[in-house]
Amino acid sequence: MNRAARLHALLEELRRRGDRGSSASRLAEQFGVTSRTVKRDVEILMQSGAAIEGRSGPGGGYRLIGRVTLPPVNFTVPQAVSIALALTAVGDAPFANDGRAALAKLLDVMDPDSRARVEELSGRVWIRNDESVSADSGSNRRVVEQALEHKFVVSLQYVDGDGAESRRAVEPHLLAQTHGRWFLIGWCRARDAVRWFRLDRIRTATLTSQKFVARESSAFGQPPDAARSAAELG
Repeated sequence: MNRAARLHALLEELRRRGDRGSSASRLAEQFGVTSRTVKRDVEILMQSGAAIEGRSGPGGGYRLIGRVTLPPVNFTVPQAVSIALALTAVGDAPFANDGRAALAKLLDVMDPDSRARVEELSGRVWIRNDESVSADSGSNRRVVEQALEHKFVVSLQYVDGDGAESRRAVEPHLLAQTHGRWFLIGWCRARDAVRWFRLDRIRTATLTSQKFVARESSAFGQPPDAARSAAELG
């Protein structure tokens, strides 16, 4: 990494660390240089106008003074999750690392509550890129997404693989993409058990006013090894 790139990366790392800051030795290890080089780089950044504070003694190091933020873009929690899912889906495609860096910047400037909600919701959407994914009904999918985000029971008019139609009250727990399909994995109150519902077999989805307390994740089993959660990008 040349000096110009390292200076930029160093400033970005300090921005990400926020008030915690980072020690010269930690930064040196991260960028593969000596602590003396880090100190020289910090001096260059300070001379160029970067507001960096140096602290000596145990627990000391460098931190940016004040909070460097993105412009107020007002991303919602679902919008941030959508970006994370898109990056999960593309895997190691060109510029994927840049996309992950952009997502990290977005998460850094969100308020703590919103960031926690993004990470929690991202962890409940899993993708396994094994086949091309079929399209699903947009309106029903949106209702399911809202139920998953806000922990509302959702009422489904559902058609199973044999063509039998039923009405189900479901506590949504996960959305999973596998074998070219999207599934809602939830607790079916009619069956008093975990059930998988293919989104393209949902005739209608209605958001109820009933909140529910999330059940233990162990009740829903573990995703396959090939599946990836968008929360891994946070």
